[in-house]
Amino acid sequence: MNVLILGSGGREHALAWKIAQSNLLNQLFIAPGNAGTKEVGTNLALDLTDFEAVKKIVLEYKIEMVIIGPEDPLVKGIHDFFLHDNELKHVPVIGPQKYAAQLEGSKEFAKEFMVRHNIPTAAYESFTSENLMAGHQFLESLSPPYVLKADGLAAGKGVVILNDLQAAKDELTDMLANQKFGAASSKVVIEEFLDGIELSCFLLTDGNSYVTLPSAKDYKRINEGDKGLNTGGMGAVSPVPFATDELMKRIDKQVIKPTVDGLQKDNIPYVGFIFVGLILVKNEIKVIEYNCRMGDPETEVVIPLIKSDFLELLIATGKKELHTKSIEIKNESACTVMLVSGGYPEAYENGKEILGVNTVEQSIPFHAGTKIIDGKLVTNGGRVIAITSFGKNFKEALKTSYKSIEKISFNGMNFRSDIGFDL
Repeated sequence: MNVLILGSGGREHALAWKIAQSNLLNQLFIAPGNAGTKEVGTNLALDLTDFEAVKKIVLEYKIEMVIIGPEDPLVKGIHDFFLHDNELKHVPVIGPQKYAAQLEGSKEFAKEFMVRHNIPTAAYESFTSENLMAGHQFLESLSPPYVLKADGLAAGKGVVILNDLQAAKDELTDMLANQKFGAASSKVVIEEFLDGIELSCFLLTDGNSYVTLPSAKDYKRINEGDKGLNTGGMGAVSPVPFATDELMKRIDKQVIKPTVDGLQKDNIPYVGFIFVGLILVKNEIKVIEYNCRMGDPETEVVIPLIKSDFLELLIATGKKELHTKSIEIKNESACTVMLVSGGYPEAYENGKEILGVNTVEQSIPFHAGTKIIDGKLVTNGGRVIAITSFGKNFKEALKTSYKSIEKISFNGMNFRSDIGFDL
């Protein structure tokens, strides 16, 4: 089978790395990919939202399955584009259609879905510029901290948490009236603040059946102790040590099964991954958010723990035959630590030469923002490389990742030395 993965980050490198191990694979293409994906497949230059260009590649390289990494093409309707094209409709797309992708693309859509299907989540209201003053009044009815979320996609930066009421009112005005996040904040969801410990669950579904992947916990803040600005993720741990069998059974009963059942009840076809962001508040499970794809850097710890032939699972998903398959997971822990560019998540420079990656033997370097220029491996993004390791527990795995990091260097290289600090 010829497979195309769309995307260029650590998530896509991890997916490519795993799929490349399958005996069912003929050729693997990654578009646009990075310096790491080039080692396991063929990179193709491509704008992910240029669907006609995607079509050209699919036909030219006789692609028999397309796996969508990031959310943008899904929210813009790439799956629908395939279904409505006579030359493409036979090609399975792993990733939901546009309407279903609103689970991630619209906070309000996701909240309404959860309420409709009795899936536990924080109380909320949504507002536009037309009822801005009602938004101010709703803030007055809440206790701090105040949580404001841009309804649309804002590259992971559309959530603001503030302790001061006036600051929250000013922020709401900035988001709605001044379009702080552009079209993404034309509507804003305000919800009650939930205080607890977070974890993420992942499932692969064909719309009828599902398999649950290992749980994970990622670390979003740039500085030690979860301080500083939000990033795309500085590291992750899988499985989550406190996610006992009993807790995972509760999550399945209260969240995962009702989510898949809810999609069926609402007549929403769904083929692909669902990422469920959860928080435990005094041992009560609440859903923070859905994503309509795998997380990053969580993919870099979840996918390596899968023993099964992953391509076989994806083929069954595309054929709506997932109920005939089961998933086998390694009895180990995996941890990843993200190496980032100096200045990230604010301004940073690309093109810094990366040394020592090829000397790493105990860990898997998953490339995120890298490229080859004049035969040299250089930085090409804020998040550069995720260093993933295995161990009998997360501490052992982390120790190996940090040891491997000692072999790697580039100008301005930064990373968090406390991943897993709260476990």
